[in-house]
Amino acid sequence: MDGVSDFNQGIIDEFHENNGTVTAMGFGRSLILVHNRGAKSGAPRTNPVAGMRDGDGWLIPASAGGSPRNPAWYHNLLAHPDVEIEYPNDDGGISALAVTATELTGADRDAAWARFVDRAPAFAQYEETAGDRVIPVLRLTPR
Repeated sequence: MDGVSDFNQGIIDEFHENNGTVTAMGFGRSLILVHNRGAKSGAPRTNPVAGMRDGDGWLIPASAGGSPRNPAWYHNLLAHPDVEIEYPNDDGGISALAVTATELTGADRDAAWARFVDRAPAFAQYEETAGDRVIPVLRLTPR
């Protein structure tokens, strides 16, 4: 299992079994799978993350459930920004896309973060429990 926790593997399995829909924790069709490489090891990783369409790309928050530390996948994307994603498509299935991850900053980050908070109020709580950490938001742009 490419360094994936049992919880995440269950989410990944359900994503594939249900054509991009994940009923666990009420995720529905709001998750994408990010296929990346470890920042140090280069080993393959797959991470289910909240995703939101943004034009032809996607936005993803490195919320880590409100942890005071950024998730490992965030560091992986900074080290190796060219990745593949799987996402629920508009036809009820799953599509794949090659993307490049870029961290948003300043007003762009704040506007993107506000979109996540508007979609799911739990993100506002994550911001509180993260302490001094500003939760990063990355844009995944098709390449």
